[in-house]
Amino acid sequence: MNILSADNISKSFSERWLFKNISFGISQGEKVALVGTNGSGKTTLMNVLAGLIPTDGGVVSIRKGISVGYLAQQPVFDEQATIWQSIFTAENESVRAIKEYETALKIHDDKRLQRAMERMDSLNAWDYESKITQVLGKLGIPEVEIPISVLSGGQKKRVALAKLLLQDADLLILDEPTNHLDIDAIEWLERWLSTQKQSLLLVTHDRYFLDNITNTILELENGQIFKYNGNYSYFLEKKAERIEQMTTEVAKAKNLMTKELDWIRRQPKARGTKAKYRVEAFEELKEKASTKVNHYTPIEINVGMNRMGKKILEIENLNKKYDNLPIIKDFSYTFKKGDRIGIIGKNGVGKTTFLDILTEKLNPDSGSIGKGENTIFGYFTQRELLIEENKRVIDIVKDIAEVLQTGTGDSITASQLLSLFNFPPKVQYDMVSKLSGGEKKRLQLLQILIRNPNFLILDEPTNDLDIQTLNILEDFLMNFGGCLIIVSHDRYFMDRLVEHLFVFEGEGYIRNFAGNYSDYRTEQEEIEANKTEIVKPKNEKIESQISDNEQKRKLSFKEKKEYENLEVEIHKLEQAKAKLIDKLNEGNGSHLELAQWSNQIGELDTQIEEKTFRWLELADLV
Repeated sequence: MNILSADNISKSFSERWLFKNISFGISQGEKVALVGTNGSGKTTLMNVLAGLIPTDGGVVSIRKGISVGYLAQQPVFDEQATIWQSIFTAENESVRAIKEYETALKIHDDKRLQRAMERMDSLNAWDYESKITQVLGKLGIPEVEIPISVLSGGQKKRVALAKLLLQDADLLILDEPTNHLDIDAIEWLERWLSTQKQSLLLVTHDRYFLDNITNTILELENGQIFKYNGNYSYFLEKKAERIEQMTTEVAKAKNLMTKELDWIRRQPKARGTKAKYRVEAFEELKEKASTKVNHYTPIEINVGMNRMGKKILEIENLNKKYDNLPIIKDFSYTFKKGDRIGIIGKNGVGKTTFLDILTEKLNPDSGSIGKGENTIFGYFTQRELLIEENKRVIDIVKDIAEVLQTGTGDSITASQLLSLFNFPPKVQYDMVSKLSGGEKKRLQLLQILIRNPNFLILDEPTNDLDIQTLNILEDFLMNFGGCLIIVSHDRYFMDRLVEHLFVFEGEGYIRNFAGNYSDYRTEQEEIEANKTEIVKPKNEKIESQISDNEQKRKLSFKEKKEYENLEVEIHKLEQAKAKLIDKLNEGNGSHLELAQWSNQIGELDTQIEEKTFRWLELADLV
């Protein structure tokens, strides 16, 4: 049974139908993704379903007693309120009790704390307090007394998401929930939404997120809705089948229309001999034949670029602090031709600062950066580039270059490049002011790509791009022969394009890791699993020994020798690990060698942990 139903709903914008007479429903517990290209009307449809804007026809109905929570792309808050006031209402008794409890803790008032705890007990608010702590912590909202007015757009989005997750609505409607979250937060949100009983309708370009959460896909295309009962991988498979079938049907309709058109033309206008049913059938055939089939074809361009010299970019002992907080600590790396590096780390750890230092927009505290004479940066930043709103789209690109040279010596005109990135000829001659946010982002990327850089640095390039545009960008970058650095929270994007990671681990430490993001996650999961396997049995063994023998026994001769040898073995293993880390930092090995060294470090870590626990076990008896 549907908890939300859309019956023949329609909405137009500037004399264009975004969708017309579409119908669908969302049932209890269903997790639905809405997909479609930028400008297809996804956000408008979500606003209609949430009751924020009216339909131009049809009805949206929500089952009685069902509560709906909506996360907009750009949430609106009372700027004078604090984060706490924005997330919680004063009428919520449990929240008031939690707030009183936390205040009593802060001021160390024992009597007030006792009363607050009794109030928490009476309301059964402890579980809710734990839930609040988890949600705020995972979304990076540690201080709730900060006023909304000082927050960035991304921080406001996280506050809005926290508010929604804590409301326990029956149906969540989420517009780009992963934007402005770091990868750890995205993976936590993924697990959270997967385990909740709530129904879900979301728009996101994160393909792993879609695959792991959703069980239904709604595709909005050419004003119509197509439903697929499966996750994103299933959708891709079935859409390909639908496109193939539709292409065949449209081709047949065109052939038949040609024959029917000949019949229509041969009929005398003055005579009423045309069969009415045949004329009506012709009009239907004409509509079918003119159906636009959106079929994505991968871009195959051998991207041209300026020649690189032997020296590309050399970083030596780089250091940077802000208010005595280390951002970068003694980092060194020598870039090689064809390096494809991803940068990961929590929000605020210093990733953008690092990129600004590489491109000489910011000075380090110490250390050196040696840039090769032929190295030409193309730097796409999170900060918006200045684009003249009163210019035509094509002129923005032509002002930089009329053509882009490919690696094969061919040329691509500015118009052809715009078409490749989903700017059809009609849009190319529109003013920039008419473009959507996602379209402006694409135009900013093109401004950089058409300059033929040989060292591309992309800081969060995937925000505000639809999945089709991401595929286009990925195909383009796959053929890029220069150096590439990407900061992105889109795990699929990273996995497809990078072969090496700089992991910002905090306190200024940057770790070199040979592999893509999925390789890194696999390693982290194995380390955690090994810790669990090692720690638990050893602790149990030590506890049982102490309980069975209240007085410590003495080491046997064999155990004494083992104890002495372990110290030597652990020292040797740590030395071997240090040498491998130095090799990784130098970055002179091949991709296979780097991966091998990284795996060896993981194996050494496991051996060191095992031997250390055994050493501690024996040391307890010394």
